Amino acid sequence: MLNKYARAFFTRVLTPFAALLIRLGVSPDAVTLVGTGGVVAGALIFYPQGEFFWGTVVITLFVFSDLIDGNMARQLGRSSRWGAFLDSTLDRVADSAIFGGLALWYAGRGDSLALCAIAIFCLASGQVVSYTKARGEAIGLPVDVNGLVERAERLVISLVACGLSGLHEFGVPGVEVLLPIALWVVAVGSAVTLGQRVVTVRRESAEADTIAQGGNG
Repeated sequence: MLNKYARAFFTRVLTPFAALLIRLGVSPDAVTLVGTGGVVAGALIFYPQGEFFWGTVVITLFVFSDLIDGNMARQLGRSSRWGAFLDSTLDRVADSAIFGGLALWYAGRGDSLALCAIAIFCLASGQVVSYTKARGEAIGLPVDVNGLVERAERLVISLVACGLSGLHEFGVPGVEVLLPIALWVVAVGSAVTLGQRVVTVRRESAEADTIAQGGNG
């Protein structure tokens, strides 16, 4: 849901910046690589130490590279299969770093194996949700469903909760409970989304098989 509306808004906002990078001779692939590196560094340096506010600030700044690189490619007329593959692959790396950093916090100073397990589930389920769509499309199915919690929702819910939880360091009371709640919301939402996509692929594959058998007959 957020993919549809947020991407359109931020694409318009970031177009001038993308144009500036093009004039400076920066390539879309370079933006993708730097953006992913920044997200990974922010997540794995700040989050395991419980520095949720500053970690989220760093991650958020680099997350926008996911919109800038595609914008640059379109302006250059260079949209390619390689660019789409690189972008999608590194998205998975960035997502893993975010939830991996949270899992490291809860496995260490955060002192909660239950929340560590939930963070790991969020990491794994996010990868599988993406895989189900990619795999369904690879076998020729449209996978005509988005689901309750896609990547944009996972990132927004998690990063907003992390950033607000980090305000605890500045004396804001009670905000530290937001991150555990967000992790549970993402975990449940991801599980529901996975179920929606599996059901959709099963239905579409049955319909495709029926059509194919009818054609053979």
